Amino acid sequence: MSLLPNCKEAHQMVLAAQDQSLPLYRRVLLRLHLGICDSCTNFRRQIDFIRVAMRRAEPREDD
Repeated sequence: MSLLPNCKEAHQMVLAAQDQSLPLYRRVLLRLHLGICDSCTNFRRQIDFIRVAMRRAEPREDD
């Protein structure tokens, strides 16, 4: 049994971190997983990119 989250759990943690602050131990576990998993690191980058794009697409009050 591994202490590190698997990819499915890491994806869930990445998504949860977008809405709320993860507890310290979960942030550490996620960072450790991302340090060894290129696939999940890419997933996090894609989620970050989408979040930034959505913010930029929001209408501004002066428009």
